[in-house]
Amino acid sequence: MPKSLRQNLTSGYLDAARRLSPRQKRRRIVAYVESYDDIAFWRSLLSEFENEERYFQVMLPSRKSLAKGKKMVLTNLLHPDQLGDSMIACVDSDYDFLLQGATELSADINRNPSILQTYTYAIENYQCHAEGLHDICVQATLNDRQLLDFPLFMRQYSQVVYPLFLWNIFFYRRRDSNSFPMHDFHDCVRLTQELDVHHPEQLLDDVQRRVDKRLKRMQKRFASFAGQVKVMGRELESLGLTPETAYLYMQGHHIMDNVVMKLIVPVCNQLRREREADIKRLGKGRWEHMQNELACYENSIVPPTVMLRKNDNYKSLYLYDWMRRDVEQFLQQEKAKQHI
Repeated sequence: MPKSLRQNLTSGYLDAARRLSPRQKRRRIVAYVESYDDIAFWRSLLSEFENEERYFQVMLPSRKSLAKGKKMVLTNLLHPDQLGDSMIACVDSDYDFLLQGATELSADINRNPSILQTYTYAIENYQCHAEGLHDICVQATLNDRQLLDFPLFMRQYSQVVYPLFLWNIFFYRRRDSNSFPMHDFHDCVRLTQELDVHHPEQLLDDVQRRVDKRLKRMQKRFASFAGQVKVMGRELESLGLTPETAYLYMQGHHIMDNVVMKLIVPVCNQLRREREADIKRLGKGRWEHMQNELACYENSIVPPTVMLRKNDNYKSLYLYDWMRRDVEQFLQQEKAKQHI
């Protein structure tokens, strides 16, 4: 074999080997997250920033126990001042973003560049992003008929609950979790009636009545705070919290379980019934063929709860862009440190 050919083959082999094991030369950045459900979410974000120089490894906060959660990430295992060059913490904001330093934990989360936060209350808020809910119903039922304008409903829902939500945030900013605790707020704003897809406003009217009733009590009992609540509301607009976006900042599990699922499940049930009715109509007179088609359809559909948790139709949301910005800033700072 000619020498030049051997050299070319050797060079090509070495290049291929380097491509097959790029992580040997790349810097590893460990990203600690709160729970199993968070791993895929943060992996999706951080993978956008991997290159030939670095990669991220997303993992739970402890290798020695089953302990998980925000406290474990930030306090028990990785105190914020220990985060740095090769590790970051990725956590749900909860109310800490809106508290803006009112507590020590909130101050750490909002000021430490090595702590990435969701800005929404939790990842469930992203999964419940209204713009993607129709697609969830389509994926769960294989029926593309739109029965409910989800973005409109969630905007209107947010507008209804927003004034009461401000009161809830106000007291938590004062480190007062007793005057108007979160569970009281949730009791006022959950969807309690069955959805009528032809009259979804009935759900909103029901919530509006409960909100108005509670607002009157709050304004009477805490009249001296009313002006401060309004001032705080204007301040929070700079954080993206407006009457139309409140559902993104409320507790994620509440929004998913007591609002969005209350909409998606009845919508999906009706869409399935419609599809099954179409199959029965088209298969009339051919019983065996119809039964096979119904079985095929049944095997092809997925529970809406599963599809909702897989929803990633939120990456155009401004809050997600803020997370991208934070990753970029962290990486820029780390690069600057390496050149010092």
